[in-house]
Amino acid sequence: MAKSEPTIIKKYANRRLYHTGTSTYVTLDDLARMVKDGEEFVVVDAKTGEEITRVVLGQIIFDQENKGQHLLPIAFLRQLIGFYGDSIQNIVPSYLETSLAAFTRDQDKLREQMTKAMQGGVTVEIVEDAARRNMDMFQEAMRLWMPFQGGAGEASTEAGPAKSGDNEKELNALRQQLKDMQKTIDSIAGKE
Repeated sequence: MAKSEPTIIKKYANRRLYHTGTSTYVTLDDLARMVKDGEEFVVVDAKTGEEITRVVLGQIIFDQENKGQHLLPIAFLRQLIGFYGDSIQNIVPSYLETSLAAFTRDQDKLREQMTKAMQGGVTVEIVEDAARRNMDMFQEAMRLWMPFQGGAGEASTEAGPAKSGDNEKELNALRQQLKDMQKTIDSIAGKE
């Protein structure tokens, strides 16, 4: 039977987290496991009642990154920080959410392709295809928001070549990263 309401986690001033469903104290690692298991929860400040779920989830990510489980590339983090206060800030969360949802939907296919790639398949085409799909999604999101930015027709004709050049630069950068990854994989495979 599925829960209709998310579990309430109370965070106390002493930084302890209290799971109201099990009446036990939990850690950030416990909350990370709950996320991976698909258990919905909301974290509230025990004193003020303010919802602080986003902050605690951020702490979990920070904690994982500090443990050496680097999931977020430095370039991505820099770009993300750059979006704070930018006029495009409001659409970034929905774009990231949509991109991750698409990635999650396709993860089995991606795992299969990566397994083939590790066994000698073609890696460049796989990543280029994924990059192209992500770029298409981003461009579609931008196209939908352009009317609110003013001058949609002018912007699209003037920005077209520049975007195409930017896409080519990004693809070339991805190609180089793939070559570097392939060298690393080949060297690891050679050592075994």
